[in-house]
Formats: sequence, structure tokens, C-alpha cells
Amino acid sequence: MAWDFETDPEYQAKLDWADAFVRDEVEPLDHAWPHLQFVPLDGGRRNAIDPLKDQVRQQKLWATHLGPDLGGQGYGQLQLALLNEILGRSSWAPIVFGCQAPDTGNAEIIAHYGTPEQKKQYLQPLLDGECFSSYSMTEPQAGADPTQFTTSAVRDGDHWIINGYKYFSSNAKTASFLIVMVVTNPDVSAYKGMSMFLVPTNTPGVIIERNVGLFGEPMDGGTHALIHYDNVRVPDSALLGGEGQAFAVAQTRLGGGRIHHAMRTIGMAQKAVDMMCERVLSRETAGSRLADKQFIQGFIADSYAQLTQFRLFVLNTAWKIDKYNDYKKVRKDIATAKVIMPTVLHDIAWRAMQVHGALGVTNEMPFLTMVHGAAVMGLADGPTEVHKVTVAKQVLRDYKATDDLWPTEWIPRKEAAARAKYAEYLELEVGNL
Repeated sequence: MAWDFETDPEYQAKLDWADAFVRDEVEPLDHAWPHLQFVPLDGGRRNAIDPLKDQVRQQKLWATHLGPDLGGQGYGQLQLALLNEILGRSSWAPIVFGCQAPDTGNAEIIAHYGTPEQKKQYLQPLLDGECFSSYSMTEPQAGADPTQFTTSAVRDGDHWIINGYKYFSSNAKTASFLIVMVVTNPDVSAYKGMSMFLVPTNTPGVIIERNVGLFGEPMDGGTHALIHYDNVRVPDSALLGGEGQAFAVAQTRLGGGRIHHAMRTIGMAQKAVDMMCERVLSRETAGSRLADKQFIQGFIADSYAQLTQFRLFVLNTAWKIDKYNDYKKVRKDIATAKVIMPTVLHDIAWRAMQVHGALGVTNEMPFLTMVHGAAVMGLADGPTEVHKVTVAKQVLRDYKATDDLWPTEWIPRKEAAARAKYAEYLELEVGNL
């Protein structure tokens, strides 16, 4: 038997270090510099955070998802999943450990498809943690459906001219460059007629019309940009992965991005469970602790069951990615994790909020931020409903229809076949009655 639910002692020691390090050194950053994790470091933030990054590098936990040739450790997705469970507790932790979204996915596709020059200009600064990037894909009229995209790039000599609008391009306002998915050949299907370009954000014609905020954020104070590409001129060398290869590039990026979101969500949901358990052991009402109320015990049991099932599924999916080294072979499981993720986080955060009473719905506790985050996770990297369709199609590939009038498991036929198979024994039994 090859099943094993233990982590090797050497890596477990690193996880134990990371757990204490995040709790003592990184989580305080969330309160010292909230919402600034994707703003380039300077002044006091750099003085505080650079030494933390150095400690992570000394522990050989920097960019663990990447191979040594790219500045990582080559631990693979399963070990990254175990680390990301810890990092998911803190908004700053992925930055300090060099594995923040969307930069991890963007780095992965540049590593896979970039030219040596592109890797030098864009990938290395990402790996060094010295810049941020933005994945500019969805459009106002089309959402996440690439077949409806209209942003285009037209060849002009040895350059391309990009025109159109992109919506919800996360972190664009602080990013050094954008990865833009555009139509380059409208005469063929979108699956063959779209390409990716690497575009520095300071390129003339890249206009951020507004920065859309999430609920509770000020107007134009968010981090999800509506971008107008107005006659943006880029050279041939900006093409990432070859003309017409956007879908292949996108699937490489989105497969990793989706499962990484799931890994971090485990940590966030576990934090909600921890807070819920502390609260119910600490508060009394109607003559006994909250922890002694059966309704609350149901909250705890349901939350534990949901999180444990989700965690094991994510770990199994990460193991498969490492085994096959091919996101396409694990597409069904990645999509399933994406489907499960928002519900798990929402349900657990909501229960934790409830047991904290009025305090739970205030901005003095993080529960509504988690609930809202669950809603975002239901849309990020593709809506939940689209992934359900993907899961269903992938599952059905392993089955075939029957040509018979009755189902394969129709009991009358099964009984007749069984009686025929064991006729001689059945006759003996009848004779002995």
C-alpha cells in the first residue's frame, strides 16, 4: 500500500516554522499595513518586510511552487498546498513567501512560454518579489467568456496595435506589467484566434478608466481596474506563447491559479473555525456555555466535516498534479475544488459570525470580509456554474449510454441472470425445503 497521510519530518519541521513565523511575524502586517500588500515596497514597509523575506529564503520556502532553475525549491503542488494552508490566514503571507496570486500564475506561464528575453524582463523581477503583475482577460460585455471578447490586436509591420476594454484586471494600478488576452484573428474560432501579450503598464495608450472596489471599499478606491487599451503599440517580442496560443497559455495559468486559491482558502476557513471554537468556549448564555448548546455543537460538527472533506480533496488534487505534471489530466478535480471552495468558506465564516453575535457583523471582526471573499471566489477564475458544467462533462466521459430499453441495473433482468447462473444450486435448495 502506498497511501500515507503523514508529511516527511524534514518538511514538517519547515511547516512548523512557517506556522509560528506567520502567526508571530506576518499576521501583524495585516494590521500595520492593511490593503497595501500589492503596493511596491518603500520606506518603513521595505525595512520591515525585506528581512522577513530573507528569513523565508533561508528556510528554503520562497516560491516553493517553482523549480530551482526559476528560483524556487521544486517542492511541487502537494507540499505547496500544505504551506498555503498556513499562508491563507494572512493577506501579507503570500507576499512574504513569494507565492501571491495572481503573480504565481503569471510567473508560471512566462516560465512555460516566455522567451529568454521575456523571462529576464518580466519573470525574474516577479520571482525576486520586486514587482507585481496583472492578468487582463475579462471584458465588460463578455465577463469570462472568451468567445465574446472584442479587444483585438492588429499587426502593423513588426508591431501590434491593441484596442479594446478589459474589466476587473486585478492589481493593475500597482502592477509593472499586464498579460493581455486579445483577438488576433477574428476569422477563426476564438480557441485558435486569440493571443497573449506582455504589456508594460506605462505603455502609451494603457488607460485605467477606474479602479473598481469591492463592497465596502470607496468608489474608485479598489484594485480591480477597467482598462481602455487605446491604440497600444507593442512589438512582436511582446507576444507570449505564439500567435493563436492564448487558450493553451490561459489553461496553464488558470489551472494552477484555481487550485492555489483553494489551498489558501483552507487556511482562511480554519482560522474561522479557530475563532468560532474559542468563542463558544468563552461565552455563556441561558445558564451554560455556548459550547454546550446542541445548535452550536451542530455548527462545530458541520464546519469540521466540511473543512476536512475539502482539505483532503484539495490535497488529493495537488498530489495528482504532481503525479501527472499536466493540469489537463486533473481538470475535473481542479474544477470541482473551485466549485466547492466558495460554499465551504461562506458556510464556516457565516457560522463563526453567528456565534459572535453582534460583534460578529462589525468591522472589528473579519467574518463579513470572509463571507464577501467567498462570493469573490465564486467568480474569480471563472464562475462556479461554468465549472460545474466542466465537472459534469468530464465525469460523463467515463460513462456510456445503454442501447437497451431498461437500465443496466434493472433488477428483474439481474434476478433472471442470477437465477440462470446459480440454477443448479437453487434447485438443490428448493429440493431441500
